[in-house]
Amino acid sequence: MMDPDAPLTQQLQDDLVQLAAECSTDPLRFVQSAFPWGEPGTDLASMDGPDAWQADILRAIGQGILSPAQAIQIAIASGHGIGKSALVSWVILWAITTCEDTRGVVTANTAAQLATKTWPELNRWFRVFLWRSWFEVAATAIYSSDPTHAKTWRIDAISWSPDRVESFAGLHNQGKRILVVFDEASAIPDVIWQTTEGALTDDNTDIIWLVAGNPTRNTGRFRDCFGRFKHRWTTRQIDSRTVRITNKEQIQQWVDDYGEDSDFVRIRVRGVFPRAGSAQFIPSDTVEAARMRDAAGRSFDAIVIGVDVARQGSDQTVIYVRKGQDARNWPLLKLRVADLMQIAAKVADTAQQYRCEAVFVDAGGIGAGVVDRLRQLRVPAVFGVQFGGKADRANYASDASRYANKRAEMWGMMREWLKTGAIPDDPELIADLTAPEFGHNARDEIQIEPKDAIRKRIGASPDVADALALTFAYPILPSPHGSPWGAPRVEADYDPFAAA
Repeated sequence: MMDPDAPLTQQLQDDLVQLAAECSTDPLRFVQSAFPWGEPGTDLASMDGPDAWQADILRAIGQGILSPAQAIQIAIASGHGIGKSALVSWVILWAITTCEDTRGVVTANTAAQLATKTWPELNRWFRVFLWRSWFEVAATAIYSSDPTHAKTWRIDAISWSPDRVESFAGLHNQGKRILVVFDEASAIPDVIWQTTEGALTDDNTDIIWLVAGNPTRNTGRFRDCFGRFKHRWTTRQIDSRTVRITNKEQIQQWVDDYGEDSDFVRIRVRGVFPRAGSAQFIPSDTVEAARMRDAAGRSFDAIVIGVDVARQGSDQTVIYVRKGQDARNWPLLKLRVADLMQIAAKVADTAQQYRCEAVFVDAGGIGAGVVDRLRQLRVPAVFGVQFGGKADRANYASDASRYANKRAEMWGMMREWLKTGAIPDDPELIADLTAPEFGHNARDEIQIEPKDAIRKRIGASPDVADALALTFAYPILPSPHGSPWGAPRVEADYDPFAAA
């Protein structure tokens, strides 16, 4: 392939223009030409091109461009780790490169997904992109490097909001090309789909609408792409086991743990919609409501602390204080220290300062050392909690299912609490609460996605949410005798020994 770092001579520019024109109806050839596949010293040294399923999608887009009687609508439901974000990046780069003044919009299920997954993946491919001198990539857009086309030749990354749908209503580009991408489309609300659909009406225009994601919900417009609206969409359901880049050992562990036909495996491996509901354990709208709700605490509610102790360098220790329905106006402390004595000292100081009536510490692994040290410091009511231990509380969750272990039980209690409780506007907490997925084991018990699996999937462990979940380990009623720290000290200016 041509060298993207070579000086941009007139001959090279002419060659790039010619190749882009030849690839305008052939996305597969474009992807094969645009990146340094197999070149030593690059991230693609061991790869010879797109995977078979990616090539299939690229061919389908090309065939649609050749007969553009209607919009090209492609829906992909898949398991995890198949290279979906890479495909999205290639389609964005192909669309904008091979048609002058292309316009488009890319969105995702959450702003965090768009900002930390979809767009960084585009940047990764752009760095080795043959035509990168033609474009600029900013935090929320890719656009022409020609100032005269910067506003007309661009694709924008826009987070959705049900209260702000105008960005999806103005997708008109008569006689040119329009690209719309929905990443993790299952969680994008119907109003965004409906607004987008109504806008894609330009005649004599290349219109490509690509939606992709894990099939986490068995209702909604993404599900309808494979059901009642299937006649409008080219659909693919990709099993992670058929893709060359996936971790087959990890996948087999999931199958062994949850069962081939469990909802967990259906969604995360087979790319098949669940039998009931979403694999996301705590719905995003429940978390959003808790973020917006006024914090209404009662004076006699018990004050409790949850402590999630970091297990490895990328994680953080989190100390979370909660009083009844109020988890907003109390400390949320995030520590990146390895010394267990420092962690224990900070927990002890916090417990004493707020006169907490219970301290729940994740006692798995190194957390046991924090529990021991807190007891040495004579911190009252310290409880070590084993996430993998047996669920041992009566379940009042609305689904009336049993929990597979203590962690699942605490998350279930927290999920119910979030329907009336209040949390801070902390992006990390919000992302953590909505990250874990769940399934059922062979005994039909709810099993929350393990922390290590979440870390592999999204690049971070839900430490903040786990600390909040720990505050629900056991019910703590206010003591009729007051705080276990004893009566608060009353300070006054009166000195009984002062001279009269």
